[in-house]
Amino acid sequence: MQQLDDRTLSDIIQTGLAQRNWRGQRVLVLIPDATRTMPMPRYFAMVRAALRDAGAAAQTWMVALGTHPAMDDAALSSLLGVDVHALHRDEPDIRVVNHAWQDPSALVLVGTISAAQMHALSNGMTSEDVPVRVNRAVLTHDHILICGPVFPHEVVGFSGGNKYLFPGISGPDVINATHWLGALLTSYAIIGTANTAVRAVIDAAAALIPTPRYAICSVVTTDGVWGTFVDTPEAAWEQAAACSAEVHVRWLSAPVQRVIAVLPTMYDELWVGSKGMYKSEPVVADGGEVVIYAPHLHEISVVHGATIRAIGYHVRDYFLAQWDRFSHLPKGVIAHSTHLRGVGTYHDGVERPRIRVTLATGISAADCAAINLGYADYRTIDPAALANTHDPQTLVIPRAGEYLYRLR
Repeated sequence: MQQLDDRTLSDIIQTGLAQRNWRGQRVLVLIPDATRTMPMPRYFAMVRAALRDAGAAAQTWMVALGTHPAMDDAALSSLLGVDVHALHRDEPDIRVVNHAWQDPSALVLVGTISAAQMHALSNGMTSEDVPVRVNRAVLTHDHILICGPVFPHEVVGFSGGNKYLFPGISGPDVINATHWLGALLTSYAIIGTANTAVRAVIDAAAALIPTPRYAICSVVTTDGVWGTFVDTPEAAWEQAAACSAEVHVRWLSAPVQRVIAVLPTMYDELWVGSKGMYKSEPVVADGGEVVIYAPHLHEISVVHGATIRAIGYHVRDYFLAQWDRFSHLPKGVIAHSTHLRGVGTYHDGVERPRIRVTLATGISAADCAAINLGYADYRTIDPAALANTHDPQTLVIPRAGEYLYRLR
């Protein structure tokens, strides 16, 4: 497999977009925020030029935040590789905006997934009506174009495709329903699996949007672009997921006792930095440990920190056994708690996680204890030195969160 150079990438995008008529269309382009690895300046330049050449009347580039913090103009400029102030001034057909997920007036109800349908889609794991609310921009534009990467993902199996709608620009109902379904299935079982119950729910929600949808799904690493597929969101995502399974999965022949997951600085809070745990958990032996090493990380979550501090991090069965205590809280936050703590059991009031999770970050020992995670002083850990010891029981992962580690 070879990386795509700019000429090849541009040809794929132009050829793919030429399959649809964009003339006179108001196009809503959905893109990731800075917590996803993608050479967004390259795509922004190529896609906006291709849409303009194809006669698109207007382009709104919306950051599909999910429930991440909004990006200010400086962050948006860095993400896209252009000064957004100058862009809005010089190219009036282009707008760059954040998804306003905290503003109910920004959302519109496009339908409901019934309890019976949820029961069928989830293979009986959950049965509840799920109102499908999404940013109302999907109805004020003539076409939706998803432009984002595909990676192994802890909630849905592989990210990308219609996930840029749900949770990307959706309201809390679908976010909570899909994340909780993922938690019931467990990240351990679902990550790196293409066709999952969560993906089925997301695709069902997307089908309720009347606006035509198209997608540019890419497989990227920090080294470059390995694949880009342009088609319907479902078809483009399916091709990209197959490519990602080759590019983003690293295989070990035997489990290890300890993982040192070195987070890149783009993961600036535990809410997203927990990917260092999700993507290494499958190769850790029972009783082993994942150490999230990130001296730069001082925040649990800007948005959800208060709830996480109230409930801590626990295995799924801890919550299920005491559901009356937790049922009033956002299921998406509870799901995050279970994903980071990993699989385990809860019997007779005793919680037994399969592995230990330790933070070697800027989060204090007291805070780690309060949220039910281990603590290590990052100053006592030298990832480079540990990597050079070639200890078969210790795996040091640079830029943790980019690749999924699995056992053969």
